[in-house]
Amino acid sequence: MPSFPLLEAIFIFLLSGVRPSHPLQEVHVSRETIGKISAASKMIQCSAAVDVLFLIDGSYSVGKGSFERSKHFAVTVCDALDIGPERVRVGALQFGSVPRLEFPLDSFSSPREVKANMKSMVFKGGRTETGLALKYLLRKGFPGGRNASVPQILIVVTDGRSQGHVAPPAKQLKERGVTVFAVGVRFPRWEELHALASEPREQHVLMAEQVEDATNGLLSTLSKSDICTVASPDCQVQPHPCERKTLETVRELVGSALCWRGSRGTDAVLVALCPFSSWKRVVLTHPATCYRTTCPERTEITSSRGNHTQLLSACDSQPCQNGGTCVPEGLDRYHCLCPPAFGGEANCAPKLSPECRIDVLFLLASSAGTTLEGFLRAKAFVKRFVQASLGEDSRARVGVARYSGELMVAVPVGEYQDVPDLLRSLDGIPFGGGATLTGGALRQAAERGFGSAARTGQDRPRRVVVLLTESPSQDDVAGPARRARARELLLLGVGTEAVRAELEEITGSPERVLVYAGPHDLFRQTRELQGKLCSRPPPGCQARSLDLVFALDASASVGPENFARMQSFVRSCALRFDVNPDVTQVGLVVYGGQVRVAFGLDTHATRAAVLRAVSQAPYLGGVGSAGTALLHIHDRVMTVQRGARPGVPKAVVVLTGGLGAEDAAVPVRKLRNNGVSVLVVGVGPVLREALRRLAGPRDSLLHVATYADLRHHQDALIQWICGEAKQPVNLCKPSPCMHEGTCILQNGSYRCECQDGWQGPHCGKRSLRGDAPKARGSRRDPSQQLPRSEHPGR
Repeated sequence: MPSFPLLEAIFIFLLSGVRPSHPLQEVHVSRETIGKISAASKMIQCSAAVDVLFLIDGSYSVGKGSFERSKHFAVTVCDALDIGPERVRVGALQFGSVPRLEFPLDSFSSPREVKANMKSMVFKGGRTETGLALKYLLRKGFPGGRNASVPQILIVVTDGRSQGHVAPPAKQLKERGVTVFAVGVRFPRWEELHALASEPREQHVLMAEQVEDATNGLLSTLSKSDICTVASPDCQVQPHPCERKTLETVRELVGSALCWRGSRGTDAVLVALCPFSSWKRVVLTHPATCYRTTCPERTEITSSRGNHTQLLSACDSQPCQNGGTCVPEGLDRYHCLCPPAFGGEANCAPKLSPECRIDVLFLLASSAGTTLEGFLRAKAFVKRFVQASLGEDSRARVGVARYSGELMVAVPVGEYQDVPDLLRSLDGIPFGGGATLTGGALRQAAERGFGSAARTGQDRPRRVVVLLTESPSQDDVAGPARRARARELLLLGVGTEAVRAELEEITGSPERVLVYAGPHDLFRQTRELQGKLCSRPPPGCQARSLDLVFALDASASVGPENFARMQSFVRSCALRFDVNPDVTQVGLVVYGGQVRVAFGLDTHATRAAVLRAVSQAPYLGGVGSAGTALLHIHDRVMTVQRGARPGVPKAVVVLTGGLGAEDAAVPVRKLRNNGVSVLVVGVGPVLREALRRLAGPRDSLLHVATYADLRHHQDALIQWICGEAKQPVNLCKPSPCMHEGTCILQNGSYRCECQDGWQGPHCGKRSLRGDAPKARGSRRDPSQQLPRSEHPGR
């Protein structure tokens, strides 16, 4: 008989199981190539009509952590898909013990909606019934799909440890024309993934744990068809040697030992030598070939459409101006064939004038919100500007800083006088990622952005910060921007429509903001930026007190797009005034089918609040009446009860397309008789005679050809407002007396004679029995009514 210790050892050996292990898929390339693979995955887009269904394993064997990584992989793939009802449709189905449809392919028509619902999927748990999920698709097809009239792509994300057979249903799906990608997570069983995947299997089996590599592999395979396209011929799909590794526990023969083998007879015991094994953890490798897209390292000229990125050639941005012809020289080089008048000029455009002495710091957003593609676009724009603007005799000096959470001055102002050296230094500026703290970056740029380049006195050139961003700031920008401008820094902003309002607040004027719709449009801003760097806008009348109300035509005859242009124009004008309760108060009324006070004179006490409120003003539609709107302003806006200040000039600016202005003559006259100046801005083919009757004695009428041309008339409008602010003021117009009290001028001041039952300086308080009789006067010192900035002696 063998000893008990031997039996005990055998018993423990039988219960020891094979532990699952961590798998890896490793592409054997250099670190530089790995970076190119990661970058190239963002430069492939899929715009064809195709149905893409994610089949995501939500079983217990995968676990919640790997399930979340599977979702992340799916969201990353969606970034490359041109999602829309007529192009790429995306759906998702989760499976465990049973399949569950998360959302069909026809549910959402935008990338934002698809990714939001993908992220909101909840881990289900259960057994790994992959075969059952495949049979569900065989019965029902792609939910919400287009019935195989377009290519169908099934992306199965699983650990490959199904508790049923997967090969037969997978084969039937592939025979129906479905392209199947098998993407492993956690500890995948590679043989099952191969059984799921379409041919050639090496191009359809991926590993979701390496998200960017897996995304590149999937898109590289699809780019061989018409579904996805590689953005440039310089980007190529190439095979690379790779290994799929699994750390597993295997049995190893150590030797032999005596063991009991049983008895042949009643009295005999058979003892023999039995093999003795130990268990060992080893890494098993499976050589394979991985197909990945790589692009040249210098792929800085990029284009975004929605969430998709497209590589551009050097001439795609049309850099040659004044009729010049662009001749490409590779991916990021070009030269221009210029007309005779512009020969010898880079981009066929004149350089910055030698008289323009400026120090320019380009401040590039390098945050996660801006994205790598946006950062590369900004760098390419700076390079184009330097090439087009700086000549041998230029007195402009350039520096570059990037920011996310902190500011990093990559190229100090004035460090490079030679343009080629400056361009080479720009190539080495890395992308940062992280939060978008624009306010902090502005503060640091004002403090140390110009370094030793900041000279003093009359010898100091004009200092300019050019901010390039596509992402709204996550911190306050108003305070840092105001302090930067107080240091005599000119702030210019370049960005997309999404950050227009923020850039206007930072720079202090819409005239200092360049907004672009896409990369082509961005590179066309070079010449306009040149002009803004050396121009000095005329000053406004910020120190004068004023109650100013804008009335915007929001009727159907104007339309929402033109109404948005009017809003932008009003924001531009508001930035020219010092908005606070002591100086300038601003109100806004919109009118269409009804009249609505967007905000009153005393609603917002800061310029930033006014800018936000103007952007939020509603478009109403319907048939507008300028006369009704002006009467509303007379009765309910330009009153002491609603924030109007006695002794302060008052003005109303009406922006209208002309329709609905026929009934405005009497209300305009009523406002002017009450001490309120009125300017009518007519846009387009207006009814000239109707508007001419509104002009008044000082010809207060401004005609603008189109709504897009409003911005060119801002200076004329500001000049009119400032002129009206200098006109003499009648303290009793509009009357400060409430409840039908009578305002009486007296010795440079005024007093209110109140009707029976009212008392107080402005007849605003009910009188009690036994109080003063009817028409009791209350004299008021005008200095108590004027803002603090206009008190005598201040």
